[in-house]
Amino acid sequence: MDSNFESRCDSTIPVPDRSVSIIIPTRDEVDNIGPLVSQIVAAAAPFHEIVFVDGHSTDGTVDTIRSLSAIHPVRLIEQDPATPGLAAAILAGAAATNSELLVVMDADLSHPPERINDLLAPLIAGAADIVIGSRYIPGGSTPGWSFWRRTLSRLGSALAYPLTNVHDSMCGFFAVARRPLLGIATPAIGFKIAFEIIVRARPPLKVIEVPIAFRNRARGQSKMSPGIAFLFFWRWSLAVCRRLLRQ
Repeated sequence: MDSNFESRCDSTIPVPDRSVSIIIPTRDEVDNIGPLVSQIVAAAAPFHEIVFVDGHSTDGTVDTIRSLSAIHPVRLIEQDPATPGLAAAILAGAAATNSELLVVMDADLSHPPERINDLLAPLIAGAADIVIGSRYIPGGSTPGWSFWRRTLSRLGSALAYPLTNVHDSMCGFFAVARRPLLGIATPAIGFKIAFEIIVRARPPLKVIEVPIAFRNRARGQSKMSPGIAFLFFWRWSLAVCRRLLRQ
C-alpha cells in the first residue's frame, strides 16, 4: 500500500473504523463502479478500504477502479486466473486485507450500501458471527422481479433452510469476521459463499438476518447462468450428504 493511500486514510477515516474492509468482486462492471463507491461513501459506512477483486474485465472496469483510488480508499486486486470464480475472488480479497471485519457485496448496485451499518452492528456488538442481508424476512423485498426469478430464488433458499436455519443464505450481501471466513472456506467452494460458510462451520455460527430491498441490475449483464444454478444444487447435495453422515 503506498504512502499517499495511507495519508488519505489517516485524514478521512477514524482509527476505530480501520477494522472493516468491503470486498467487492467485479467482472465487466464499468458503469456501476463509480455510482457504487459514491453510494458507499454517502452512506457513511465505517470502513477502512474498499477492495475490488477483478476477474479479468475487458470493459474498462480496472481503469475505473484505479482512477477512483486517487480520491477514495479504494484498492484493486486482479484475480489469479488459476482460481477463477466468485468465491475465490472473495477469498482473495479477504486474504489481502488485515481488517477484522468484512462486508461482502456485489458490484451491480443490487445490494443497498445504506444497510452496511446494519450488517456490521451485530458483529461489532458480539451478537453474531455472520450477518446476512435477507430478502425473505419481514421488511425484505425483491422489487421488479419476475414470477419465475422470484420462484427459483425462493426454491433455492427453501432447500438451504434445513441446513442453515437461515431464510436467505443465498444472498451475497453479508458481513462476517475475516478469520472464520478464511478458516472455513477454500477456493474450491461454490458460488453461494454465505451458504457454504454456514454449513461448514463447526461449531455452528451465530447468524442474524437483516431485511434488505434487493434491487434489479440497472446496467451491465447478469453473471447468473444455468451452470451456476447447477453448481448450487451440487453443493447443496454434498452438504446434505455430510449432514446425514454426521448424524
